[in-house]
Amino acid sequence: MSDLTLTTGYFSWLSKVWNKLMDIKAVMTYAASFKPKNIDRNFRNFHLERPSVRIPNNGPIQSFEYDRVKQVFPQSYTYNGEERDLGDLLRRFHWTGMVVLKNGYIVHEDYARGNSAEDHHIEFSVTKSLTAIIFGIARDEGLIPDLDAQVVDIIPELKGSGYDGVTIQQVLDMTTGIRFTEVYDDLNSDIVRMTVAMLRGSMDEFAKTMVREREPGTYNHYASIHTHILSWIIRKVTGVPFVDYFRDKLWSKIGAESDAYLLQDACGEGMSFAGSSLRLRDLARVGQMVLNGGVSMTGERVVSEEWLQRSTTTDTPQSLPSAYPEMSNYPWGYKNQWWIPTERDGGDFSAIGIYGQFLYINPARKVVIAMNSAYENFPKDELIYEVIPALQAIAKQLSLEANAQSAPV
Repeated sequence: MSDLTLTTGYFSWLSKVWNKLMDIKAVMTYAASFKPKNIDRNFRNFHLERPSVRIPNNGPIQSFEYDRVKQVFPQSYTYNGEERDLGDLLRRFHWTGMVVLKNGYIVHEDYARGNSAEDHHIEFSVTKSLTAIIFGIARDEGLIPDLDAQVVDIIPELKGSGYDGVTIQQVLDMTTGIRFTEVYDDLNSDIVRMTVAMLRGSMDEFAKTMVREREPGTYNHYASIHTHILSWIIRKVTGVPFVDYFRDKLWSKIGAESDAYLLQDACGEGMSFAGSSLRLRDLARVGQMVLNGGVSMTGERVVSEEWLQRSTTTDTPQSLPSAYPEMSNYPWGYKNQWWIPTERDGGDFSAIGIYGQFLYINPARKVVIAMNSAYENFPKDELIYEVIPALQAIAKQLSLEANAQSAPV
């Protein structure tokens, strides 16, 4: 064996060891983000300490007006037939900020655990619902006319992968049949491997490695990789980077008071499934736009009411809350990247992020609640499932207050 062969073999081995060490470092970086000691600080500094791109507001700023409400919070909420203390839930859930809107007015705003109105808090999977809005804009523009079209017709790079034979609508609803483990505290799970791909390589390349375990359209299996596919479709049909479309079609039209930030992979692609960092009032502005049927606080139409209606209508067996566990792996319903409560009130729905971010919208009661948390025990218990009933109780309380104020004296 020649010296050249030995040298080549040594450097090949060294390269593999180095890459493995870098992968381990990326996993440790991911895990450190959720350590209880620093979780509050980390969640408001993701965009400063991880590769991120700034998404400026190039449009007008629309300020909120405030309205005084005697009582925003009820004493209790109901979960599984039991009355439970709302204040106790919020304390245990480690809320860090809350903005409550009623009829477009701020009726409550507060921050905790070192956070302020000026912070840009990571919104994790709330970002999925933002991506769904942006996807709807592209559809409104005629760029995605057929939701039953095959994904590979738009992204031929995915031919031969698990996405070959999957429709766009199945990606939106997460009924692709793709095998994917979304277990956040398992460092060997697919969601952690995907995070390593983001930190060290290309999300597009990672998507090509997906394989199927079920027939598409038969089971709702939550998998963050699907939202990346949606943003890849947006890139394909618009011909521009996802972050540019985000800026021009959403962020510059909602009256945002500050920039948004989006995490990037090592190739510069935006992390559309969990990477946005926003001021909480700006998240509330998104919610008010959705509540207004797609018209922002500036009066500009952002997305069609038809798309929003489609996105919150559970029209398949797999999208219903009752699908769990036979046809879904979550007890909530799921449609077009939005969560549907187990027991709906006023047609309500929500965007939800791990460790406790919520954008809750109740159309009938004209209530929007943007809430951030840093619940360090997620996903070790089921406390997160109590939050939606608690937010519903707040919406009901605000309806009682409105009725009391309008009652004749």
